[in-house]
Amino acid sequence: MPAKPQDLGDTRWDDVRVFLAVHRHGSLGQAGARLGLDTSTVSRRLTALEASLGARLFDRTRDGLVPTRVAELVLPAAEAMEAAHRRLARDASGAEADAEGVVRLSVAPGFADSFVVRRLPRLRARHPKIRVELDASVRVLDLTRHEADLALRSIRPEGADLVVTKLASARWIAAASEQLVEDAGPVEAWDAVPWIAWDRDLTSFPAARWLARHAPGAEIALRTSFFVSQLTAAEIGLGAVLVPEPYLEVHALAPLRFASALEASAAEWPTDDLWLVGHRALRDVPRVAAVWSFLIDELRSL
Repeated sequence: MPAKPQDLGDTRWDDVRVFLAVHRHGSLGQAGARLGLDTSTVSRRLTALEASLGARLFDRTRDGLVPTRVAELVLPAAEAMEAAHRRLARDASGAEADAEGVVRLSVAPGFADSFVVRRLPRLRARHPKIRVELDASVRVLDLTRHEADLALRSIRPEGADLVVTKLASARWIAAASEQLVEDAGPVEAWDAVPWIAWDRDLTSFPAARWLARHAPGAEIALRTSFFVSQLTAAEIGLGAVLVPEPYLEVHALAPLRFASALEASAAEWPTDDLWLVGHRALRDVPRVAAVWSFLIDELRSL
């Protein structure tokens, strides 16, 4: 049976600060060295916090301290408390608080490889104590359940607990390798060239709908919903592909030339927005705020 929690008004910032240090460093000794405290003091304060919460925060193992489920649940509130304390202590010069720790970032696979990973060295140079955990799966993580700290999305999410800012808009265009573009010349019909298409699980995707409508008789050289594979296949000349225009700057692709008769259908190419999303409770946590600002600086230039 878990201990009965005490009055949480007794919870002290010093104890919460110890909890955050232990969570980040995985041992009492390293947390103490970071805070300038001896190990016994760290242990005593951690025990006091566990007593005030009525729950164990770490499992003691031979490899160090492992956060419990309760520790992961209270971590966002502890970091919000840290952010509030730093705002209170920040002097009039506006010096930035130290940004350190893990930031979990959720990004779609193609965008992660083409735009986010390429910029991480600059983030590391600016904030060397921040460690990024990048989820580049197609699964949409739930920020309200703290599955990620920040996300980049093409569709604006809704939720009172979320903060959202628009970074960019981009039009999808028909592109191919330079050799295929040269060989094809100005195409007279969209189905005159082979295409790389989305798989059947994404037939409702706007780019997939455009291709089905305007190139119904086209040869499909590759069908896949993995966007990175689409880009690679297009680069090696397998076929034409619809991609957001900024991808042409980082991949060996060129716009497909087409006859004036196709201008009306080209005007129907879809447009994507890029949204940066975070949880309101974490927005001012230094590590999250630092990555938020960095992504805005880097991606609003797309």
